[in-house]
Amino acid sequence: MNEASPDCCSSTVKTQPKKLPCPSHGGACGEVALTTLIQHIKTPWELEDKERRYFFCDDAACDVVYFAEDGWQAGQGDVRTLVGQKDTTDAATLCYCFGVTRGEVLADPTLKDYVIRQTKAKTCACSTQNPSGLCCLKNFPK
Repeated sequence: MNEASPDCCSSTVKTQPKKLPCPSHGGACGEVALTTLIQHIKTPWELEDKERRYFFCDDAACDVVYFAEDGWQAGQGDVRTLVGQKDTTDAATLCYCFGVTRGEVLADPTLKDYVIRQTKAKTCACSTQNPSGLCCLKNFPK
């Protein structure tokens, strides 16, 4: 007879939060996969064999880009490219998959439609290309 673990359906089973406060400013930051992080950090080999969860801070006024629960942090100087979510200039990258900047979208709003079509066609790679690991569409101007 196969018996289920008594803890599997218990309401007392602890789950990890998907967001943690930024160690710098305290705002809620979403979890990011290691596969995303290693595409953006300058020294990904230093993260090898580390058992920890990572989070992404998108606050433009904060230098922290990534952090972990154990105190590890990576600032803007620790990543390979400028983080568009932290850059308020027209040169800020909004879509990392197709290299679309804020200035380009402001000059030609139909570029957002192009990105939407590519997203629907599943030709994007947001989970690794975007520093947040998320779809870029929420970063486009309204």
